[in-house]
Amino acid sequence: MTRFLATPQRRRIAYHQSPGAGPGVVFLGGFKSDMEGTKAVHLEAWARGRGRAFLRFDYSGHGESSGAFEDGCIGDWAADAIAVLGALTEGPQVLVGSSMGGWIACLVARAMPERLAGLVGIAAAPDFTEDSLWAGFDAAQRMQLAARGQVELPSEYGAPYVIARRLIEEGRRNLVLRERLAIAGPVRLLQGTADADVEMSVALRLLGHIEGPDVRLTLVKQADHRFSTPPCLALIEAAIEEILAMKGP
Repeated sequence: MTRFLATPQRRRIAYHQSPGAGPGVVFLGGFKSDMEGTKAVHLEAWARGRGRAFLRFDYSGHGESSGAFEDGCIGDWAADAIAVLGALTEGPQVLVGSSMGGWIACLVARAMPERLAGLVGIAAAPDFTEDSLWAGFDAAQRMQLAARGQVELPSEYGAPYVIARRLIEEGRRNLVLRERLAIAGPVRLLQGTADADVEMSVALRLLGHIEGPDVRLTLVKQADHRFSTPPCLALIEAAIEEILAMKGP
């Protein structure tokens, strides 16, 4: 059953939570994704089968949560994640971030280091508003963004993405690859070589940038951005289990 959390920013965040042992697992979805995605639902069932606490939720402007997608930005979605983690979980958590969720997980880890048991990044896309969106805009798109406040980009996942000027400008205040990024807990990064949305170079850059004692990257040949085939899902499970094993029963 979907429940809702009222955040300090007066946003209404939809979530599903399963009780269980800690450290719990928190799934952070991608850009314009929702908590009903394959990976989120699969990991919920996996966690329930092992008696492990699990939480999935929709950022504001996504899924069943309040707000319009076009009005949101990285800082808002990170604040949603911080509010959810603070209000609905206890003790250290394993953050599992998919695509944009990998960026959000890094921001949460930096803001709440005491609540981090470990981090799993799946095709993590840190700083994508700057390094992918803005860097990929041509002169006409940049002029349209300045004049109209938004630009539409085609998406193979459905309706075009409406990219607002605020998303780009506010994203620059939350970049993690230009600032020190220390993560004390274990980090497992998973990346497909056939990912058309996040290049392998991003995963390698993140691997090199994170300051931590236990940071590893696994490249999966021919895996795409969805990273949702049975073998890929098994790799996600294994990464989480490896972190949990370090934290004890």
